[in-house]
Amino acid sequence: MNSPAISLSTEQLQQAAQLLATLRGEMAKAVIGQQAVIDEVLIALLADAHVLIEGVPGLGKTLLVKALARTFAGETRRIQFTPDLMPSDVVGHTLFDAATARFVTRQGPVFTHLLLADEINRAPAKTQAALLEAMQEKQVTLEGSTSRLPQPFMVLATQNPIEQEGTYPLPEAQLDRFLLKIRIDYPSEQEEIALTRQVTSAKTGADLDVEAVATLLQPAAVVELQQWAAHVTLDERVLAYAVAIVRGSRDTPGLASGAGPRGPIALVRAARARALIGGRGFATPDDVKAVALPALRHRVTPTAEAEIEGMTADDLLRSLLERVPAPRL
Repeated sequence: MNSPAISLSTEQLQQAAQLLATLRGEMAKAVIGQQAVIDEVLIALLADAHVLIEGVPGLGKTLLVKALARTFAGETRRIQFTPDLMPSDVVGHTLFDAATARFVTRQGPVFTHLLLADEINRAPAKTQAALLEAMQEKQVTLEGSTSRLPQPFMVLATQNPIEQEGTYPLPEAQLDRFLLKIRIDYPSEQEEIALTRQVTSAKTGADLDVEAVATLLQPAAVVELQQWAAHVTLDERVLAYAVAIVRGSRDTPGLASGAGPRGPIALVRAARARALIGGRGFATPDDVKAVALPALRHRVTPTAEAEIEGMTADDLLRSLLERVPAPRL
C-alpha cells in the first residue's frame, strides 16, 4: 500500500538541504575530490536504492562507503567477490548445533546498512543472484525463513572497467536493480597532491581513514529523509519527459537496445532525491537531465558499429538528451 502524499514544509526542505550539505562536507574530509561521485551516492541513498561503481583500483571506493556509513552511524561490511564465493558466503546459512540439538541460522554479511560488494563481476552468476532478493525485497530467505534487512540498506557494488580476465558479466536482471552506475575517474592534479599530502602526513601505512568524518544523524533519520525524497512533487510534464527520454533510447541510432520500464522509474526516483538535496520540494526537467547518464548508462547497449567508431553509451545518451525537448514549467 502506498503512503498518502504529503507536502514538505519549507522548514523540512531547509533542514534537509542544510543537513545534506553538511554531510557532503564531512564525506569530502575523507574522500578527496570526487564531488560528483559523492553527490550521486547521496542521491541513491535518498532514493533508497543501490549503485554500481566502476573505476580502477585505488580511487577510494572502499573509503567512500566507510565515510558515508560514519556520517549516519551505519554498519558497513565488505565482501570480496571471487570465483569460489558461494551464495551462503553472502546471505548466510543454517547449520545444526549439536550442543543444543537444533538448527541455528548464521546471518551473512548482507545483514548490514551499507554492503560493499567489491569486484562483483568476479563471482559466478549463482552467487551474484544471491544478492537479488536482498536488493529488491530488502529481505533474505534461509531454509524457508524470511528475515528483514536493516534499514536503510544499500548495496554499493564495484567493478574494474579494464581488467576483464576471470570476470562474469552481470545478468541484465541484476544490472537493472542498480539505480545508478557511477564512474570514478582519476583525481585532478591538485586533488592528487592533496590526497598524497593527506596520506603521507605523519602517518604510517598508505591508506586514508575516516576518523575526521563526524556522525551527523542516525539510521532512522536516513529512513525519514528517504520518505521526504519520495514525497517531492513531480509535475506530470516532468514525468512525461522522463518517459520520453527512455522511449527515445529504444530507437536511437547506435544503440542496439534501449532502457526498459525501470528506466523512467529510476530517472524519477533520482530526480526527486536530487531536488531534496537542493532544498526543493519539486523536481524539474534539469533534475531529470542531470541524473540521466548514471541512471541509464547501464540500461542501454551500444551497437558494435558505434563501439568501433569510439562511441560510448554516455555519448549516445548525450545526443539523445539534446534531441528530446524538455518541458517548460
